[in-house]
Amino acid sequence: MNVSQELFAKEGRPQKSGAIKTAKLAQRVVMLAIGAAMMSVALEIFLVPNQMIDGGITGISIMLSHIFDIPLGILLTLLNLPFLVIGYKQIGKTFALSTLFAVVLMSIGTQLLHPVKPFTSDPLLAAVFGGIILGVGVGLVVRYGGSLDGTEIVAILVAKRLPFSVGEVVMFFNLFILSGAGFVFGWNNAMFSLIAYYIAFKLIDITLEGLDQSKSVWIISEKFRDIGEALTERLGRGVTYLDGEGGFSGENKKVIFVVITRLEEAKLKAIVEDWDSDAFVAIGNIHDVKGGRFKKKSIH
Repeated sequence: MNVSQELFAKEGRPQKSGAIKTAKLAQRVVMLAIGAAMMSVALEIFLVPNQMIDGGITGISIMLSHIFDIPLGILLTLLNLPFLVIGYKQIGKTFALSTLFAVVLMSIGTQLLHPVKPFTSDPLLAAVFGGIILGVGVGLVVRYGGSLDGTEIVAILVAKRLPFSVGEVVMFFNLFILSGAGFVFGWNNAMFSLIAYYIAFKLIDITLEGLDQSKSVWIISEKFRDIGEALTERLGRGVTYLDGEGGFSGENKKVIFVVITRLEEAKLKAIVEDWDSDAFVAIGNIHDVKGGRFKKKSIH
C-alpha cells in the first residue's frame, strides 16, 4: 500500500488524480481567458469608443485614460495591482493568481483591440450589447475564481467596519464613479453608461447562477405525505421530510424540503394548493446545487 492509499484508508476520502486536477486547472484557465477576452471586446468595441464607462476600477481607468491620454490596458493593470495584493492576503493565493491572469489578459486584449473600429456608433446599441458582453465576461471570471475589478475586495473590507453590506458598498462606489462620467463625457453618456452597468449587473447574476436557477422550498402541512408524494410523481423531484416543532404550539410538525428550478415554481405551488390551501410555503434562491439526488427523475 502506497502513501496515498494509506491516507485514503485512514481518512476515508478519495484522492483526486493528477489528470482530474490538470483538467480542472485547464478548464479554469480557458474560462478565465474567455471572460477576460469578452471584457476586452465590451470595452474597446462598444463602450470606450462611445465614451461610456463601467463601474469600479475599470470605470476610473477609462476616465483617466481619456483625460491623460494613457493606454487603457496600462491603467487597468496598474490600478488593480494594489487590490491584488489585498486579495492575496484576505482571500487567498488561488484567487489572487486567477485575478492577475484575467486582468493581464484583459489589459492585453484592450491594447490589441484599440485600433479596431467599433461595431456601432449608436449609443443605445453600444450600451445594450456592451453591457451584455461585459456582464457575461465578468460573470465567467468570477464563476471560475477570479475578479476583473478591485472594488469588490475594497467593499469586503469596508463592509466589515461599517453597517453596510458588500453589495451596498459596491453600489455606492459605482454610483459615485458613474456620476464622475457625467463631468468627463457628458451627462447623456453617463446615463447610457448606467444602462450598460445595469445590464451587465443582471448578466453577471445570470452567468453565475445559470438560466435554470435553483430554488429551495420548505413546506409545512398536515398533509405532508400526500404533498411529498405528489411532488415526486408530478414534478419528478425527490423530497426530504424533516422533523420540526411549532414555536407557539409546541406541536411536532413535519417539514418538506425540496429543491426545484425556477420554471417549476408555479407548478409546485399549484400542487400544494390542490392538497392544502393553508400550507406554509417558503421559497428561496440557491446559487449552486451539488451532490445528492437533485437530478430530475423521469415522470409520466
